[in-house]
Amino acid sequence: MSLARGRHVLEIEAKAILALIDRLDQRFERAVSLMDLCQGRVVVTGIGKSGIIGRKIAATLASIGIPSAFLHPAEGIHGDLGMVSRGDVVLAISNSGETEELLKILPALKRLGVPLISLIGKLDSILGKNSDVVLDVSVEEEACPLDLAPTASTTAALALGDALAMALLERKGIKPEDFARYHPGGSLGKRLLLTVEDLMHREDAIPKVRPKTALKDVIYEISSKKIGMTTVTDESGRLRGVITDGDLRRVLEKGGDNLLARSADAVMSKDPKVIVRTALAAEAVGQMERYAITVLVVADAGLRVEGVIHLHDLLKAGVV
Repeated sequence: MSLARGRHVLEIEAKAILALIDRLDQRFERAVSLMDLCQGRVVVTGIGKSGIIGRKIAATLASIGIPSAFLHPAEGIHGDLGMVSRGDVVLAISNSGETEELLKILPALKRLGVPLISLIGKLDSILGKNSDVVLDVSVEEEACPLDLAPTASTTAALALGDALAMALLERKGIKPEDFARYHPGGSLGKRLLLTVEDLMHREDAIPKVRPKTALKDVIYEISSKKIGMTTVTDESGRLRGVITDGDLRRVLEKGGDNLLARSADAVMSKDPKVIVRTALAAEAVGQMERYAITVLVVADAGLRVEGVIHLHDLLKAGVV
């Protein structure tokens, strides 16, 4: 019984969202244009469940760099209308279009001359007739079996709010680095902002040996730098290869005479994976996953070694 009800709810709500697609027309374009040209803030308002959806839409707009705020209409008629100024755009959400608290703030919005975009279920409502742009979020039925709790209607409003935000993001040409500026904390910001240069080991912390360095000295360099590998560079600092703990184990397994006297160029891997210092740290993670390795050499266009970056550095920084 519960499984059947759950599936039925999802079917109704999915149908409500799909029905929005064919309704998008020039009114949607006009709404996006008004928000794009807004010189102030997009002030989102609604009450009850519509208010909760409004808060989410305002938060989404803020996350892409659109100045926005949520206005509770009941608080608005008691002083909070002061947050609305000329140059703002108001986005109102009401399934009925007759929400008393919203209607009470209409005269003040008209006096300010701010554009009013409404997401409503009844186009011929008072709110609809007094809006500059009306977007139809009506639904055939609510998912509530009692037809009481707002369900499909709030889902439709939320989806259309996301559609407005993403169309606005595209129109403004917002890039990942722009998005990152509004998400500096947490793993999202770190993945979008941190570069290899921010995390790499550099200068004396870079394990380095020359091609003719004896294997015993290679082992010492790897152990002392504690990264599990060493670069092999020529006199100009150009990368010739790398030697990892795994390379050493394979040499020892093969055995032979005078193992520790062998030179680095005899055991090194000659085609190591490299990355540039300006690459995003997230790109380094992607390379490590793709090639099943834990260390990348940081080198310039001439393959001169500038650093090394280890998976542990990325884990510690929260990029992974």
